[in-house]
Amino acid sequence: MSCSNSLAQVQKVVEQLRIEASMERTKISFTAIDLVQYCLDHRRSDPLITGIAASSNPFKDKKSCVLL
Repeated sequence: MSCSNSLAQVQKVVEQLRIEASMERTKISFTAIDLVQYCLDHRRSDPLITGIAASSNPFKDKKSCVLL
């Protein structure tokens, strides 16, 4: 009984690998170039690069923390 379960599992894995192998893939070099270009085009509006103005930051502490 376990042999048939094992065989069924192996057949499922082989079928999945066949499906994955037959998929058309995008070349990485084109994707990387597109990603770099996107980052360069949008760097002015990226808050991780430009930062957030203190006046428009809703998470800025109103007071400083004082320890006694």
